[in-house]
Amino acid sequence: MENLYDVIIIGAGPAGLSAGLYASRAKLNTLIIEKGIDGGQIVGTDSVDNYPGAPENTTGPSLVARMVEQAKEFGAKKVMEEVTEVDLKSQPKIIKTNQNEYQAKSVIIASGASHRFIGAPGEEEFSGRGISYCATCDGPFAEGLHVYVIGGGDAAVEESLFLTKYASKVTIIHRRDEFKAAKSIVEKAKENEKIDFMFNSQVVEIKGDKFIESFIVKDTISGEEREIGLDEGQKRHSIFVFIGYIPNTGLFTDQIDIVNGYIMTNEQCETSIPGVYAVGDVRVKNVRQVVTATGDGATAAVTAEKFIETNDL
Repeated sequence: MENLYDVIIIGAGPAGLSAGLYASRAKLNTLIIEKGIDGGQIVGTDSVDNYPGAPENTTGPSLVARMVEQAKEFGAKKVMEEVTEVDLKSQPKIIKTNQNEYQAKSVIIASGASHRFIGAPGEEEFSGRGISYCATCDGPFAEGLHVYVIGGGDAAVEESLFLTKYASKVTIIHRRDEFKAAKSIVEKAKENEKIDFMFNSQVVEIKGDKFIESFIVKDTISGEEREIGLDEGQKRHSIFVFIGYIPNTGLFTDQIDIVNGYIMTNEQCETSIPGVYAVGDVRVKNVRQVVTATGDGATAAVTAEKFIETNDL
């Protein structure tokens, strides 16, 4: 059948691309389906310095571009379509997109995660008009501005450091009194003269007309609220949000075991359905980094190959 594949991979982030590389290298007929931009979250990263062997000045986009190239070199096919429906319990498994219907002997779920929103009034209204979730994408638009970053994890602190290239000042707003980010990153931020901190604080409302003119911050201890207006000479606010991600598992909730939004797997990345695997940020795990995502992808592809051979599919 023309649309029958040995392996269909849903998602083209580092986990999915690694799975595509290993599967196609094993001579499996492999299809990678991606609805948006290749690379997932890593494409918004300006500097990748914790991926083993990555050359100095490696960026998220450059790392992803090489991963895509490698997968294609070994024969993996990739389409830009959105998966709308799946039947993972059938054999072959059925994957429907907004354009086609495919069948697969095995499926690797690498659908990643989406940005978590702060949920404050005005956030949706000013998204793209002062609120951003990608420093690499929108940092240049904050040239010379006092930028506010919401979050306390690695991403928030790392992107704050990156934003100092453009901003006159960066203030990190965190709802707790200490960061969850790695100590080494926090130390860099504390040593940077452009970065200030606003602890025990939470943005609860965003105001403005065409652009953000002020926002309300609530003290998470006292409950007191205060409004932060524009700095002198500044015409608009620039707010970057980095408060975590939500796994993209909605399509699979009624078919495989999921806990708190994340897919349950064993060490071989096998889910509760034979021939279905989950890799990267969508599965239950302790560490979510590029290096662990690529390891997941390799593991799932090798396991899928054995599954197909064992079951004579």
